[in-house]
Amino acid sequence: MHVVIAGGSGFIGKALQERLLNDGYQVTILTRNPEKVTETEQLKAVQWLVANSEPEKQLHQVDAIVNLAGESINGVRWTKSKKQRILDSRMTATREIIRIISALEVKPQVLVNGSAVGFYGMSDTEIFTEQSTSDATDFLATVVKMWEAEAMHAEQYGVRTVFARFGVVLGKEEGALPLMVLPYKMGVGGTIGSGKQWLSWIHVVDAAGLLHFAIENPEIIGAINVTAPEPAKMREFGKTIGRVLRRPHWLPVPSFAMKALLGEMSDMLLRGQCAIPEQAMLNKYEYQYPQLEKALENILKD
Repeated sequence: MHVVIAGGSGFIGKALQERLLNDGYQVTILTRNPEKVTETEQLKAVQWLVANSEPEKQLHQVDAIVNLAGESINGVRWTKSKKQRILDSRMTATREIIRIISALEVKPQVLVNGSAVGFYGMSDTEIFTEQSTSDATDFLATVVKMWEAEAMHAEQYGVRTVFARFGVVLGKEEGALPLMVLPYKMGVGGTIGSGKQWLSWIHVVDAAGLLHFAIENPEIIGAINVTAPEPAKMREFGKTIGRVLRRPHWLPVPSFAMKALLGEMSDMLLRGQCAIPEQAMLNKYEYQYPQLEKALENILKD
């Protein structure tokens, strides 16, 4: 089976790439810099999103496309220009994916397009499944809704379309977790904000696993929450980090300090949503790390 990945050099993309290669798939990475990809018999790189590139001419017998391309939302304050890059990068990449699909003589069976649980908006009380609607108008919700609407154009070519709504993906060196863990390693860890906000998390291994699962299962159409089955309140999340690292959980981080430091980006930590992966559970995906403590032990223990 041949899977094309856009954003294959990113945090989740690398995990998916490794999983697919280990399972014997043929993988092609769409990248601006193909020379940075170490090609093998199983792994190829094709240039895209640069002048005169025509990736469709090098793509043959494509069974699935996974689109994870886009500017990272982590790491820096959301300035006006940063927010524009977050939106524009996702829209540009997805429009190109749709153009490639239109140009392919034989269409892929499925497009799995990146998305986020930010679609649902923020709530300390509501429980969201893939069936939940959303009237949220905050920045992340707006970006996600536009992103999904663009990807939905694949359906007009008869391509099964899946929206992978990621929660907070946990990994050792990338994603949000290293910054969340740092205060604990310094002995000053504690609850962020009220502690009552939900964190819909998932181990990066299961994030890649659910993408693989969505490729393989034709029953999965539309949204799938890429989250673990047991979301955690932020207070419990912090306490669990402390237990795993054997570090104190004692120094609260007030909301005003987070807002002063991160601005609008602080909403990702100070507000959240309880997103349940109903699609994954109904279709019997087998999580490797369904419980938070085991997930953090795997990631944080040397």
